[in-house]
Amino acid sequence: GRMSLLDGEDDVENKISYENFKVWKKHVPYLYDVMVTHALEWPSLTVQWLPDKVKGAGKAQSERRLILGTHTSEEDQNYLMVAKVALPGEDEKEVEGRHYNEDNEAGGYGNGKAKIEVTQRILHKGEVNRARYMPQNPSVIATKGPDAEVYVFDYTRHPSQPKDASAFKPDLTLHGHHEQGYGLSWSLHHEGRLLSGSEDGLICWWDVQTTPPRNASLQPLETCKGHGGAVEDVAWSVHHEGVFGSVGDDKALMLWDSKDSAKPSQRVNNAHSAEVTCLAFSPFADTLLLTGSADKMVKLWDTRMLTSALHEFEGHNDSVTALQWSTKCADVFMSAGADKRILVWNNSRIGEEQTKEAARDGPPELLFCHAGHLSRVSDVCFDPNDPWMCVSVAEDNMLHVWSMDERIFANTDSDKDTMVE
Repeated sequence: GRMSLLDGEDDVENKISYENFKVWKKHVPYLYDVMVTHALEWPSLTVQWLPDKVKGAGKAQSERRLILGTHTSEEDQNYLMVAKVALPGEDEKEVEGRHYNEDNEAGGYGNGKAKIEVTQRILHKGEVNRARYMPQNPSVIATKGPDAEVYVFDYTRHPSQPKDASAFKPDLTLHGHHEQGYGLSWSLHHEGRLLSGSEDGLICWWDVQTTPPRNASLQPLETCKGHGGAVEDVAWSVHHEGVFGSVGDDKALMLWDSKDSAKPSQRVNNAHSAEVTCLAFSPFADTLLLTGSADKMVKLWDTRMLTSALHEFEGHNDSVTALQWSTKCADVFMSAGADKRILVWNNSRIGEEQTKEAARDGPPELLFCHAGHLSRVSDVCFDPNDPWMCVSVAEDNMLHVWSMDERIFANTDSDKDTMVE
């Protein structure tokens, strides 16, 4: 599962990308408070922080946990995984001095004592396209893979390593789709309500009982179709119960109401000039949502007026692969791309004056660029317990846990008015 940096036909592109990487690495101590790199045995297409934060007994370290998956080559077994991330306490960080080290397995800066280890592996059928926990009961995780079915696992009902190397045992199997997909979203308002969108053009949702009988299966409560082509992503609105959005290869953005789902309540036919790959509703402003596309753009929309986007964010040089709003700062979100980069944006800076020099680095609303990955970025997540701690996974097998230097965001308004405790 390892790939060398300079293998293959993209030799020249790889060499350029490696030169850029070396420049980036030199600047790490000035750009990051934390930058941990960890090589996974296989790349993960999905990553999500679990909401718990455990302080190790009597240690300065704080422990957090992640949900990961594998994307192996054909004959190798795939797993849904839980991993433990131990970061050094604040007091240990400074002692170490600012340098990037690669000696131990978790290389990087500010973390000679950082440790990332996979603590649980659950057999999965095919690669894990996406894995997301249920907000009301985080030990329940839904996954999508190469099959049409959606699987649900309660990790507390599984051993840390599979007892039987070949038995795939999801706690619940959800039927309704005919093809694989990536779109998956749990409702914050309705415990157990899971929304899914797939390449068959369908959107399905189910009510998942928290303690299903073993190996049970479930038909969808509802199935709806609006997109002409694959549904790339779906999401429940954070604020409005029963409202959800979907985006697809047909370049459309659609809003739906689950109470009347025969057709979308609103639709934007050409939301982008290419496939729309992801969407995210703001956790703070009930009418705002973001979409990302293969046209390299991220757009901000207001559901009260979908005739045109409020703003277009230009910064990626390739398809946008993932989007996530900050859980703590109303104006902040990040976008990941096939251009190997993750961009962190601050909406409150849109339209600010810039010097010519600053403008060369990007628009005023571009707060930060994480350029440490060497391949397409698959997924990103903000830590719900630590506003600027991010995790990202890319096709280069790397898992990065990082947080930008405090001085970079110190003058964002998060500390004052929009910070939500």
